[in-house]
Amino acid sequence: MGEIGPRRQAREAALQVLYAADVSGQLGPEGVDRVFEQVSGEFSLPKRARERAAELTSGVVQNLARIDAAIAGASTAWKLHRVAAVERNVLRIAAFELLCEAAPPEVVIDEAVEIARRFGGSRTPAFVNGVLDALWRTGQKEEP
Repeated sequence: MGEIGPRRQAREAALQVLYAADVSGQLGPEGVDRVFEQVSGEFSLPKRARERAAELTSGVVQNLARIDAAIAGASTAWKLHRVAAVERNVLRIAAFELLCEAAPPEVVIDEAVEIARRFGGSRTPAFVNGVLDALWRTGQKEEP
């Protein structure tokens, strides 16, 4: 497997920051900024990837209620608080990109599945794919 690009690096760094903030109970704007500063020293990221990771973490936190509601609606079999923290935060990043940015859905879902494969358990990629696919399809129906 070759090197990963800066966008994947940014998503993976954002996942690690959101995960740390989530499990430590600091998933608010100030908490995430603090965790980002603490954790980002561990990253060897190009400047653009670091900036993008900060955008992703900030965007997720600013839109957390909307994102979590959308994920909960797409994941009818699981309550969001019962989903493992890695899965929950992979979903949050991808949902932010799907709902709040003009990112291509296929790319966002593909990237989320690959990150889930790297950081999650054996069933994580299929779960993430299913939830994001449902979220995207639901969003498509709501568009005018």
